[in-house]
Amino acid sequence: MKSFLIIGMGTFGHLLTQAFAKQKCDLMVVDINESALEDVLSLGVSAKIGDCTNPETLKSFDVASFDACFVCVSGDFQSSLQITSLLKELGAVSVFSKAAGDIHEKFLRRNGADFIIYPERETAESLAVSESNDSIFDCIPLADGFNVYEITAPAAWHGKRICDVNVRSKYNLSILATVKDGKITPMPPIDYVFNKEEHLMVLGDSESLRRADI
Repeated sequence: MKSFLIIGMGTFGHLLTQAFAKQKCDLMVVDINESALEDVLSLGVSAKIGDCTNPETLKSFDVASFDACFVCVSGDFQSSLQITSLLKELGAVSVFSKAAGDIHEKFLRRNGADFIIYPERETAESLAVSESNDSIFDCIPLADGFNVYEITAPAAWHGKRICDVNVRSKYNLSILATVKDGKITPMPPIDYVFNKEEHLMVLGDSESLRRADI
């Protein structure tokens, strides 16, 4: 079972805690305000009240023992910077820090953040992509312009096999799974035949989708 430290119980911190709890992960959540922790106790997590800008507070959590640490502090960027830096100094394996913009990202990375989380930006981009194209049902932003898309196969692909279409070499798209009636079947074989009843989960960028007429 993986273990995670989540610092800051704002909206995103709560949602992250709930999502990890569903995966049966071992969680330690921390906030400076007791009231912010009350509604996560029912999830079976360990909760502590503490100011994580204080090095002694973070030392008490043995941060190096967690698989990853998440800095979800809202509204106080200076605290987010301090906590990110302290976590790395104390040997944190991976630090995910929430940012509100590019300037925040720049300073968080300088202070040791391994990964930057943009919850608002990622949600906005996903909604814009899925709602502006009837062939795209979901979009999960990754990095460097690459996303995982849930799509319908273009009509020109119907009745053809993956190897016939040359999806990877021709369009620079990787097919990760097929989806039918909510059931996901990962890594379809190269002789899989495209049809209009199933959706596809593909990895690529927006330009690759346009070349494939999606």
